Amino acid sequence: MIVTGIEELSRTKSKIYLDEAFAFVLYKGELRLYGVCEGKELQEEDYQKITGEVLPKRATMRCMNLLKSRDYTENQLREKLRQGMYPQKSVDAALEYVKAYGYVDDLRFVQAYIENQREKKSRRVMETDLMRKGIDAGLIREAFGLQEEAGNMPDEEALARRLLAKKNFNYETADYKERQRMAAFLYRKGIGSDTVSRVLRQQ
Repeated sequence: MIVTGIEELSRTKSKIYLDEAFAFVLYKGELRLYGVCEGKELQEEDYQKITGEVLPKRATMRCMNLLKSRDYTENQLREKLRQGMYPQKSVDAALEYVKAYGYVDDLRFVQAYIENQREKKSRRVMETDLMRKGIDAGLIREAFGLQEEAGNMPDEEALARRLLAKKNFNYETADYKERQRMAAFLYRKGIGSDTVSRVLRQQ
């Protein structure tokens, strides 16, 4: 493989192109260590060392550093590594490592999310948020099932009442137009139609 391009990303890192295609990112010291020079051949032994050891280890450390501050889903970590321009094999190796040691567990992440948000968001909104984070729909259903068994499901009616209170909704003075406006507001918050009808009829 011929090094056909070295594009500087920062004072410390550069993008490396092999045979006209982007291959990976290396630090300046690694360019010297593995003899990476534009127009010269990259030895197969060095290529295997970089792609099989150096980059997977670096990707794993990147995951571990991210997880020090908060939990991430598998999909979120994959996206972080893709943004860092790690090769797919390095991404897969890093995720395999952190999953094997329990550092990443999407089911645990979803259950913790439900417990944290169940007094603030409806189930529908939580499901949408979780799917946007790349969580599988089947896993989301499983997590809600486990939460239901534990008695930790969102109280949609209580949530609707709290939302109405924040809007200073007055059951006694509200006219038809105001009730319709509040109904639309609750629907947007993911509150089911039966619950909306029930709380707006409350005297």
